[in-house]
Amino acid sequence: MSHDDCRVLAARSCAELKDIERVVSRAERAMLLLGQHPEQDIYVDAAAHNLHDFYSALERFFLQIAKVVDRSMPQEERWHRDLLDQMCLAVHGVRPAVLKEDAALRLEEYPCFRHVVRSVDSLRTDPKRVTALVDAMHPLVMEVAEQLKHFAEILEHWSSEAERR
Repeated sequence: MSHDDCRVLAARSCAELKDIERVVSRAERAMLLLGQHPEQDIYVDAAAHNLHDFYSALERFFLQIAKVVDRSMPQEERWHRDLLDQMCLAVHGVRPAVLKEDAALRLEEYPCFRHVVRSVDSLRTDPKRVTALVDAMHPLVMEVAEQLKHFAEILEHWSSEAERR
């Protein structure tokens, strides 16, 4: 991996984190509005779509790590789950783990929920499930953001080291 690849990926992580923070804020605002107007199911839909976008943004970044750093993309039917597992692995001579297993375990429900949002079942989205996922999202994002920032710092360090050689 070139030092330019490291820099681009580090910059991308910062951009993705900003997008994720906006999505979290929008989902939380939708749930706040739902609390004020419980008859308005449009707020459940808005929160659900932001939950979808939250995990999609994370997954895009994880795919870039798999492609650029690992040079190994999950291919099987369970590739979404395999990608999350891959982010928990320290790849000897390539990179440290991107995520801690605890964070990955807590993220597992989001791609499952995203599938519901993408399907016809989204018309039957359970407001309680949406509320629970939105409530869990903020602390989870804070934890994942710290882990991604740490990973970006490592990439920046590798880039600086490569330039000095």
